[in-house]
Parts: sequence; structure tokens; C-alpha cells
Amino acid sequence: MTSSPRVRFAPSPTGQLHIGNARTAILNWLFAKHSDGTFILRVEDTDMERSTKASEASIFQDLRWLGLNWDEGPDIGGNFGPYRQSERLDIYHQHAEQLIAKGHAYHCYCTPAELEARREAAMKAGQPPRYDGRCKHLSPNERAAKEKAGVKPVVRFTMPERGITFNDLAKGSITFPPDALGDFVILRSDGVPTYNYAAVVDDHLMQITHIIRGDDHVVNTPKQIMIYEAFGWALPEFCHIPMILGPDRERLSKRHGATSVDDYATKGYLPDALINFLSLLSWSSASGEEVLSRERLIKEFSFERLSPSAAIFDVVKLNWMNGVYIRNLTPDELTAAGLPYLQKAGYPLPDHDTLQKMIRIVRDSLEYLSQIVEKLAFFFVDEIRITDGAAIGMSQTEAAEKIYWSFLRQLDKYDTLNGEAFRQIMKTVNKETGVMGRDLWMPIRIALTGEMHGPDLATIVEIFGKEKCRQFVQKLVE
Repeated sequence: MTSSPRVRFAPSPTGQLHIGNARTAILNWLFAKHSDGTFILRVEDTDMERSTKASEASIFQDLRWLGLNWDEGPDIGGNFGPYRQSERLDIYHQHAEQLIAKGHAYHCYCTPAELEARREAAMKAGQPPRYDGRCKHLSPNERAAKEKAGVKPVVRFTMPERGITFNDLAKGSITFPPDALGDFVILRSDGVPTYNYAAVVDDHLMQITHIIRGDDHVVNTPKQIMIYEAFGWALPEFCHIPMILGPDRERLSKRHGATSVDDYATKGYLPDALINFLSLLSWSSASGEEVLSRERLIKEFSFERLSPSAAIFDVVKLNWMNGVYIRNLTPDELTAAGLPYLQKAGYPLPDHDTLQKMIRIVRDSLEYLSQIVEKLAFFFVDEIRITDGAAIGMSQTEAAEKIYWSFLRQLDKYDTLNGEAFRQIMKTVNKETGVMGRDLWMPIRIALTGEMHGPDLATIVEIFGKEKCRQFVQKLVE
């Protein structure tokens, strides 16, 4: 076994990369980088009916978007491949034969209907629905008869009847009693391995030193430990991180909103923000700080800071954190990041400098990049739609019409309109109408944007220019 840590992320390509699996990948990646170890990508595609190349490609794309580059994997190779389980079937068959030869496994000819009937009978009798081991004791003649009848057997692992205790890096000592598990299938009748068996063979042959995965796999660990011991292999370290729950403390699902990494990427979350947020769902910095760069996450990562408690997915906190990362982008970076959303909306985009100015004035209000489309919409319309709240606010400002007419008169005195000219105009409007403060500025904002609140009005006016400002205010007074 290598002395340098080796970890793996092993998704099943049966759908998109779920946010919980992404968190598992992130913690594996952080540990590998922290310990100068190796991060391996392995594809567990033995579910032949549901696994697709499209899902595999999608998972690869999401991991790359997050910046979780792997050191070994199906696409780049390595010294321990193949890295797809569907390409390792001969390896599983050879090792299953070794277990059978050593007396640790046997062929089982029980049909699904027979197994289900026994399961129901055991449950009615108040007994655990374990396999009763009857095929373990078949005579050679009985086996030959089954084979002659065309019954295709599975291969079952013989589970020792003793308790199992192991140390978990996140949860501490965990014990399973002797009667917790019965003999279980390691090869199906079609020759495809089950998860618990294939994972152990792969983890050993790929020299995995630390298995970092979700705590829904805790129940699988005693089975896997027994397989390790049957082969005489050294155990890796196990670390089971807590599941992610929604605000209602139920397991995170689509009813809580977006659940795939692609959903968040499409909506305009930044990969660094998502990595920062997901890493803090099970881990915390000793400093107590929450906005942490990749470099700090890598430097500070330790198993001691992992929490054994379930993590709550707080989208409000994620939005806040993503907003922090957005505001840390340079003007050029933010413009480049926001441009695809505006292009997709079909907006007639201005020159780069004007677009950058537009985006900059809404930057501080952004939680995710796709909000740019809605927040900048008033720049790209020929007529402003006044929101209900703004209409009520304007109706409560008796001087609004006076302000508009005064504004239009002053506007005629300027050939061009910039921020300074706008401020001078508003000073004169204030003197002419006697209206001050919010009651002075709000009617103009509503006329130009349809909203009572928003970004810097002087910058909006400068981007609009004289004629567009005249057009919007004129339409309102008419």
C-alpha cells in the first residue's frame, strides 16, 4: 500500500451530479490537495440499464466546472485502470473465484420468488429478513441438478457470525451486532458485480487509503470490511460525512429547489462560491471565518474539523456567499460572466464600456448572475412598465407631475446628459418645485425604471442619454 494518500470519487452515471455528491467530491479533493495525495475519478457504471454516456459526460463537465481536476480517471488514464467498472468485469470474476476457492463465497440458486417468500415469512415471524444460507450446504449432486435445470446462480459472500466494530474519522467508533447482516450477493446471475463487492476490489487494487463518502454508506461498511478480511487485505480509513438536509430537516430533494450542480451553474453561481459553501456543510475553519478561498480550504482541511451532525442546506446563506464572490470579480470578469445571460435574453447590447457600466451599477444587488437579465431589463425596453408598488408610491407623491414638467424644461437646456448635468437639473427642479428628498427623486426613478428603488440614478440617466430620458418622462406625463 502506498504511503501517499489516495482518495477516489466514484459516481454512478445514472443522472446529473447531485449537490450532495458534489460535496463528497469536494471533500475528497480538498483532502488530496491538503495531503499532497492523489485524487482519482472512478465511474461505477454497473447499473447497465440506467447508466449512460451522456450522464457520464455531464458529471465530468460539472466536476471540471467546479475545478476539481483529477489525477487519474477514465479520460486521462493512470497506472491502476481501467477506471470504469464496466471495463473491469474479468477482474471481479477472477476475485470471486478466489473467494469461492477459499470458502468465503458460494453459488446460490434461489429464485427471486423464493427469496421474497422467505423474506415475508421471516418478517411475519418477527425475525430479521436475512438469507438463511441454504445454498451454502447444497451437495455436489444438488448443485449439478440446478445447473442442468438451467438455473443461473448468483455468488454470495459468507458473512461471519460475529460483531464488527470500526473507527470512523467523522463519527468515531461504530459497532454492528453479529446478527445484523446475512450472506449477501457479490455477483449477480448475469455476472455483474454488486456495489459492495466491486467497490472493495477496486479500492484495494487502486490502493485507496481513505474512503470519504456519505453516511448512507455506513451500513455497507461491515460487509466491505469482511470482504477485505477474506482476501487478507489491509483496511483503508473510513470517513462517513453527514447527509445534507433541507430547511425542514428532511433529506435534500427537488422539492427544496435546485439539486444538481448544473442547475446552479446555469443559474449563475460561481464555482468558487459553491465549493466554499458546500465545504462548510460538514466542515468548519478553526478561524470561524466563512468566506474562504480554495487555497485556504486546502491548507486548513482536517478530519478533526468534520462534524458528525447532519448539514442544513441554507440557500439564503449560499446566495449571500455567492454575492460576495460576485462583488470580488473585476469589472472585466463580471462583464464576461454576465454577458452570456444578456445574449440569451436577446437584448440589443451596447458597446463594451457601456455594458460594463450597466452591470457595475447592479453588481451589489446580485446574488447570482442570471439576475442580471431582470435587473437590467429597463435599459433594453422602449416603454417602462411601472410595478404596482411604484404606481402606488407615485400616486402618493402629489408633486410628481410638477417634477416631471420641470425636469423636461431643464432637460432642453442641455445638449448631452451625463451624471453631473443630471444632478444640476435636479437641483433646479428642487428650487422650482420646492420638493425635496425622496419625494423629489422617486418620481424620476419610477419614470425611468418602473421601480421605487434601484441602482445609482445618475449613472442610469447617463447611460440612457437625453432623448431616452425625455421619451420615458414624456410618456408618463402624457
